[in-house]
Amino acid sequence: MEKLLEVCVDSLASARAAQAGGADRLEFCSALAVGGLSPYPELLRQIKAACSLPVRCLMRPRAGDFLYVKEEIDLLCAQIQTLKAAGADGFVIGALAVDGTLDKPAMARLLDACGDVPVTLHRCIDVSRDLAETYRAAAALGIDTVLTSGGAVSCQNGTAALAELLALRDSLHGPEVLIGAGVNAAVITELRAALPGARAFHMSGKKLVESAMQFRREGVPMGLPGLDEWHIPQTDADAVRAAKAALLQ
Repeated sequence: MEKLLEVCVDSLASARAAQAGGADRLEFCSALAVGGLSPYPELLRQIKAACSLPVRCLMRPRAGDFLYVKEEIDLLCAQIQTLKAAGADGFVIGALAVDGTLDKPAMARLLDACGDVPVTLHRCIDVSRDLAETYRAAAALGIDTVLTSGGAVSCQNGTAALAELLALRDSLHGPEVLIGAGVNAAVITELRAALPGARAFHMSGKKLVESAMQFRREGVPMGLPGLDEWHIPQTDADAVRAAKAALLQ
Protein backbone atom coordinates (compact mmCIF):
# COMPACT_ATOMS: atom_id res chain seq x y z
CA MET A 1 0.00 0.00 0.00
CA GLU A 2 1.16 3.54 -0.69
CA LYS A 3 1.69 6.04 2.10
CA LEU A 4 -1.52 7.53 3.43
CA LEU A 5 -2.37 10.66 5.40
CA GLU A 6 -5.95 10.74 6.67
CA VAL A 7 -7.28 13.91 8.28
CA CYS A 8 -10.21 13.91 10.70
CA VAL A 9 -12.62 16.80 10.06
CA ASP A 10 -15.93 17.98 11.46
CA SER A 11 -16.61 21.03 9.30
CA LEU A 12 -16.55 22.18 5.69
CA ALA A 13 -13.74 24.63 6.48
CA SER A 14 -11.63 21.82 7.95
CA ALA A 15 -12.29 19.57 4.95
CA ARG A 16 -11.19 22.30 2.57
CA ALA A 17 -8.06 22.94 4.63
CA ALA A 18 -7.22 19.23 4.74
CA GLN A 19 -7.46 18.96 0.96
CA ALA A 20 -5.42 22.14 0.47
CA GLY A 21 -2.72 20.69 2.73
CA GLY A 22 -2.43 17.48 0.71
CA ALA A 23 -4.49 14.96 2.71
CA ASP A 24 -5.19 11.68 0.95
CA ARG A 25 -8.47 10.90 2.71
CA LEU A 26 -10.93 12.44 5.15
CA GLU A 27 -12.49 10.91 8.23
CA PHE A 28 -15.69 12.86 8.79
CA CYS A 29 -17.43 13.11 12.15
CA SER A 30 -19.24 15.51 14.43
CA ALA A 31 -18.32 16.50 18.00
CA LEU A 32 -14.57 16.02 17.82
CA ALA A 33 -14.30 17.40 21.36
CA VAL A 34 -15.71 14.10 22.69
CA GLY A 35 -13.72 11.91 20.31
CA GLY A 36 -16.13 12.11 17.39
CA LEU A 37 -19.77 11.10 16.84
CA SER A 38 -21.79 10.18 13.77
CA PRO A 39 -21.89 13.12 11.33
CA TYR A 40 -24.65 14.93 9.46
CA PRO A 41 -25.59 13.86 5.92
CA GLU A 42 -26.29 17.46 4.88
CA LEU A 43 -22.75 18.49 5.81
CA LEU A 44 -21.36 15.41 4.06
CA ARG A 45 -23.07 16.56 0.87
CA GLN A 46 -21.45 19.98 1.24
CA ILE A 47 -18.03 18.41 1.76
CA LYS A 48 -18.42 16.05 -1.18
CA ALA A 49 -19.44 18.99 -3.40
CA ALA A 50 -16.41 21.05 -2.34
CA CYS A 51 -13.69 18.37 -2.03
CA SER A 52 -12.50 15.55 -4.26
CA LEU A 53 -11.05 13.38 -1.46
CA PRO A 54 -12.61 10.07 -0.41
CA VAL A 55 -14.57 10.43 2.83
CA ARG A 56 -15.03 7.76 5.49
CA CYS A 57 -17.70 8.57 8.08
CA LEU A 58 -17.12 7.79 11.75
CA MET A 59 -20.11 5.96 13.18
CA ARG A 60 -20.57 6.45 16.93
CA PRO A 61 -24.00 7.07 18.49
CA ARG A 62 -22.82 8.79 21.67
CA ALA A 63 -19.81 9.67 23.76
CA GLY A 64 -18.46 7.16 26.25
CA ASP A 65 -17.70 3.46 25.93
CA PHE A 66 -18.19 1.19 22.93
CA LEU A 67 -20.66 -1.22 24.53
CA TYR A 68 -23.85 -0.66 22.56
CA VAL A 69 -27.39 -1.89 23.11
CA LYS A 70 -29.54 -3.14 20.22
CA GLU A 71 -31.24 0.21 19.72
CA GLU A 72 -27.86 1.95 19.33
CA ILE A 73 -26.78 -0.57 16.70
CA ASP A 74 -30.16 -0.06 14.97
CA LEU A 75 -29.47 3.69 14.96
CA LEU A 76 -25.96 3.25 13.54
CA CYS A 77 -27.23 0.99 10.76
CA ALA A 78 -29.88 3.55 9.83
CA GLN A 79 -27.30 6.36 9.90
CA ILE A 80 -24.98 4.34 7.68
CA GLN A 81 -27.72 3.96 5.08
CA THR A 82 -28.47 7.68 5.15
CA LEU A 83 -24.80 8.63 4.84
CA LYS A 84 -24.25 6.14 2.01
CA ALA A 85 -27.05 7.84 0.11
CA ALA A 86 -25.38 11.20 0.81
CA GLY A 87 -22.11 10.05 -0.76
CA ALA A 88 -20.00 8.40 1.94
CA ASP A 89 -17.08 6.47 0.44
CA GLY A 90 -16.57 4.27 3.51
CA PHE A 91 -17.18 3.99 7.23
CA VAL A 92 -15.29 3.87 10.53
CA ILE A 93 -17.00 1.53 12.99
CA GLY A 94 -16.41 -0.43 16.17
CA ALA A 95 -18.26 -2.13 19.02
CA LEU A 96 -16.98 -4.05 22.05
CA ALA A 97 -18.51 -6.79 24.17
CA VAL A 98 -18.62 -6.58 27.98
CA ASP A 99 -15.39 -8.59 28.26
CA GLY A 100 -13.44 -6.15 26.11
CA THR A 101 -13.39 -8.29 22.96
CA LEU A 102 -14.74 -7.18 19.62
CA ASP A 103 -18.54 -7.58 19.58
CA LYS A 104 -18.77 -9.80 16.52
CA PRO A 105 -22.59 -9.93 16.21
CA ALA A 106 -22.79 -6.13 16.41
CA MET A 107 -19.91 -5.77 13.97
CA ALA A 108 -21.62 -8.17 11.56
CA ARG A 109 -24.74 -6.00 11.55
CA LEU A 110 -22.72 -2.83 11.00
CA LEU A 111 -20.69 -4.39 8.20
CA ASP A 112 -23.84 -5.65 6.54
CA ALA A 113 -25.19 -2.09 6.60
CA CYS A 114 -21.91 -0.78 5.13
CA GLY A 115 -22.15 -3.21 2.22
CA ASP A 116 -19.21 -3.29 -0.15
CA VAL A 117 -17.59 0.04 0.78
CA PRO A 118 -14.24 0.04 2.65
CA VAL A 119 -14.33 0.00 6.45
CA THR A 120 -11.96 1.10 9.23
CA LEU A 121 -12.07 -0.30 12.77
CA HIS A 122 -11.87 2.76 14.99
CA ARG A 123 -10.01 3.28 18.25
CA CYS A 124 -12.25 0.94 20.22
CA ILE A 125 -9.24 -1.34 19.69
CA ASP A 126 -7.24 0.89 22.01
CA VAL A 127 -9.54 0.13 24.95
CA SER A 128 -10.08 -3.52 24.03
CA ARG A 129 -8.77 -6.40 26.14
CA ASP A 130 -6.05 -7.52 23.74
CA LEU A 131 -4.97 -5.40 20.79
CA ALA A 132 -3.55 -8.27 18.77
CA GLU A 133 -6.68 -10.38 19.33
CA THR A 134 -8.89 -7.46 18.29
CA TYR A 135 -6.75 -6.85 15.20
CA ARG A 136 -7.05 -10.52 14.18
CA ALA A 137 -10.81 -10.38 14.67
CA ALA A 138 -10.99 -7.27 12.46
CA ALA A 139 -8.91 -9.01 9.80
CA ALA A 140 -11.22 -12.03 9.88
CA LEU A 141 -14.21 -9.73 9.31
CA GLY A 142 -12.63 -8.29 6.16
CA ILE A 143 -11.99 -4.82 7.56
CA ASP A 144 -9.29 -3.06 5.53
CA THR A 145 -7.91 -0.55 8.07
CA VAL A 146 -7.43 -0.39 11.85
CA LEU A 147 -7.05 3.05 13.45
CA THR A 148 -4.97 2.85 16.63
CA SER A 149 -2.61 4.63 18.98
CA GLY A 150 -1.20 1.31 20.14
CA GLY A 151 -3.50 1.26 23.15
CA ALA A 152 -2.00 4.41 24.61
CA VAL A 153 -2.96 8.02 25.23
CA SER A 154 -0.87 8.96 22.19
CA CYS A 155 0.85 7.04 19.42
CA GLN A 156 4.25 8.06 20.80
CA ASN A 157 3.39 6.17 23.98
CA GLY A 158 2.11 3.16 22.05
CA THR A 159 5.18 2.48 19.92
CA ALA A 160 5.81 -1.05 21.21
CA ALA A 161 2.23 -2.17 20.58
CA LEU A 162 2.23 -0.46 17.19
CA ALA A 163 5.33 -2.45 16.25
CA GLU A 164 3.49 -5.67 17.13
CA LEU A 165 0.46 -4.67 15.06
CA LEU A 166 2.62 -3.73 12.08
CA ALA A 167 4.30 -7.13 12.30
CA LEU A 168 0.86 -8.77 12.39
CA ARG A 169 -0.21 -6.74 9.37
CA ASP A 170 2.74 -8.02 7.39
CA SER A 171 2.48 -11.64 8.51
CA LEU A 172 -1.28 -11.88 7.96
CA HIS A 173 -1.45 -9.52 4.98
CA GLY A 174 -4.01 -7.92 7.25
CA PRO A 175 -5.66 -4.52 7.57
CA GLU A 176 -3.55 -1.41 7.24
CA VAL A 177 -2.42 -0.03 10.61
CA LEU A 178 -3.50 3.62 10.61
CA ILE A 179 -1.55 5.39 13.35
CA GLY A 180 -3.40 8.13 15.19
CA ALA A 181 -3.56 10.23 18.39
CA GLY A 182 -1.11 13.10 18.65
CA VAL A 183 0.12 12.90 15.07
CA ASN A 184 1.94 15.85 13.50
CA ALA A 185 4.92 16.27 11.19
CA ALA A 186 7.51 15.74 13.93
CA VAL A 187 5.74 12.65 15.26
CA ILE A 188 5.53 11.15 11.78
CA THR A 189 9.27 11.63 11.34
CA GLU A 190 9.95 10.08 14.76
CA LEU A 191 7.67 7.08 14.29
CA ARG A 192 8.81 6.32 10.78
CA ALA A 193 12.37 6.10 12.12
CA ALA A 194 11.27 3.85 15.00
CA LEU A 195 8.76 1.83 12.96
CA PRO A 196 10.04 1.36 9.39
CA GLY A 197 6.79 -0.33 8.35
CA ALA A 198 4.64 2.64 9.37
CA ARG A 199 3.08 4.16 6.26
CA ALA A 200 -0.42 5.35 7.24
CA PHE A 201 -1.14 8.18 9.67
CA HIS A 202 -4.28 9.90 10.98
CA MET A 203 -4.37 13.46 12.29
CA SER A 204 -6.74 16.37 12.94
CA GLY A 205 -4.10 19.12 12.65
CA LYS A 206 -6.31 21.60 14.46
CA LYS A 207 -5.64 25.24 15.26
CA LEU A 208 -7.93 27.61 17.17
CA VAL A 209 -9.64 30.20 14.99
CA GLU A 210 -10.96 33.17 16.95
CA SER A 211 -14.67 33.85 16.65
CA ALA A 212 -15.68 36.94 14.67
CA MET A 213 -18.27 37.78 17.32
CA GLN A 214 -17.78 41.28 18.69
CA PHE A 215 -20.45 41.09 21.38
CA ARG A 216 -19.58 38.33 23.83
CA ARG A 217 -21.75 37.62 26.85
CA GLU A 218 -19.53 35.91 29.39
CA GLY A 219 -20.61 33.43 32.01
CA VAL A 220 -23.38 31.78 29.98
CA PRO A 221 -21.81 28.54 28.70
CA MET A 222 -23.60 26.51 26.04
CA GLY A 223 -21.93 23.33 27.25
CA LEU A 224 -19.68 22.37 30.11
CA PRO A 225 -18.56 25.39 32.14
CA GLY A 226 -15.04 26.45 31.26
CA LEU A 227 -15.14 25.47 27.60
CA ASP A 228 -13.84 28.18 25.29
CA GLU A 229 -16.71 29.13 23.01
CA TRP A 230 -14.93 32.03 21.32
CA HIS A 231 -12.27 29.95 19.56
CA ILE A 232 -13.26 27.35 16.97
CA PRO A 233 -10.99 24.31 16.37
CA GLN A 234 -10.30 24.02 12.66
CA THR A 235 -7.86 21.99 10.56
CA ASP A 236 -4.70 23.93 9.69
CA ALA A 237 -3.67 23.41 6.06
CA ASP A 238 -0.04 24.20 6.94
CA ALA A 239 0.01 21.46 9.62
CA VAL A 240 -1.37 18.97 7.12
CA ARG A 241 1.13 20.10 4.48
CA ALA A 242 4.03 19.64 6.90
CA ALA A 243 2.78 16.19 7.92
CA LYS A 244 2.43 15.10 4.30
CA ALA A 245 5.97 16.28 3.57
CA ALA A 246 7.28 14.30 6.56
CA LEU A 247 5.43 11.20 5.39
CA LEU A 248 6.87 11.44 1.89
CA GLN A 249 10.48 11.91 2.99
